[in-house]
Amino acid sequence: MSEEKLDPVKLVELGRVQKPHGLRGELCIEPYADSPFIFEGLTRIYLRLPGKKPRPCVLEGWRAHQGRALITVDRSQGRDQAEAWRGADVLARERDLPPLDEDEYRSEDLVGLPVMHVNGSRIGLLEDIRDVAGQELWFIHDEAGNEIMLPAVDEFILDIDIDAGVILVDPPDGLLELYQQP
Repeated sequence: MSEEKLDPVKLVELGRVQKPHGLRGELCIEPYADSPFIFEGLTRIYLRLPGKKPRPCVLEGWRAHQGRALITVDRSQGRDQAEAWRGADVLARERDLPPLDEDEYRSEDLVGLPVMHVNGSRIGLLEDIRDVAGQELWFIHDEAGNEIMLPAVDEFILDIDIDAGVILVDPPDGLLELYQQP
């Protein structure tokens, strides 16, 4: 008799707890999405401190605030508890999130893909995606171990083909050479 294995719950990172907000335990979240409205319709999220397992939380409420989200969860009932969540990743079950549009991708679907130049040469692997001062930056590592930062804008990102497992880019003149100098 064979045992059926249940698929583990797939969690998607939504953002990171930046700091407490106020005295009642609200958490200020820097969302990874273009908008803090990613929390719309969610009733459960997970908070994961570095090196720890995700902890399920009831999302009691949220509101947009200066491009960020302020959330209230059952595990944060005052400023001291909120402070303890500083730096935690905020996650949700993939099945609880709205479906993506055709031209949208989740970070975890892109990280690890090869990045190809429009001229056909391989630039490297996409290692990380970060929001830096409101600009999404892609961190690409080339074969020599150089880290290349590429702004993730339509002008430079020509195609993302998840099925083929490749990203096609056309970086601005001189960008690659800037990072690949000895």
